[in-house]
Amino acid sequence: MSTPENIHTEFHRMLGREAKEAQLRQRGHVFWFYGLSGSGKSTLANALERKLVELGYVTKILDGDNIRSGLNADLGFSDEDRVENIRRISEVARLFLDMGVVVFTSFITPKRDLRASALKVVGESDMTPVYVSASFETCAERDVKGLYAKAAAGGVKHFTGKDSSFEEPEASDPDWVISTDNKTEEESLNELLEKVLPLIKKTDS
Repeated sequence: MSTPENIHTEFHRMLGREAKEAQLRQRGHVFWFYGLSGSGKSTLANALERKLVELGYVTKILDGDNIRSGLNADLGFSDEDRVENIRRISEVARLFLDMGVVVFTSFITPKRDLRASALKVVGESDMTPVYVSASFETCAERDVKGLYAKAAAGGVKHFTGKDSSFEEPEASDPDWVISTDNKTEEESLNELLEKVLPLIKKTDS
């Protein structure tokens, strides 16, 4: 069994990120979408990805439910498991970033310290936290996955916004805030495009 002293990384011999970005003619970046279940994280990530692919960008979505059905299928929703969930996906996001890919994550990420840990792994200059804001009432009304009804009936433990708290970004945080309470998907998408494109603009060939 390997121990830390017997691990010899090969990063120094591998082709660097700059070469990958030059090949793709874009800048890699991680956009970390977070917010309550039903706020519109996955909807906006999918819409944004499709638009960027039309424009010629190479992208990857890392969605919370998808990841929990595979890589993180062994994790629950306790505080400890949420920390490990975010740690793993941060490392995966970093791998795609090193390939020059534009990455969108869609995770509730309810606590500031979880978002801070993701930033530490990915790198502050390479990751933009995007708070998709919608009230608990709006999300419960949408209830696209039926989770709010289950939570109200006591069928979902540690439900964020009900049993487990959600910490919104502070005014001093660099996080983008996209409010979906009173905006259409198209309006939110256009707002995101204006912010995203300058960060990933294709480099000269």
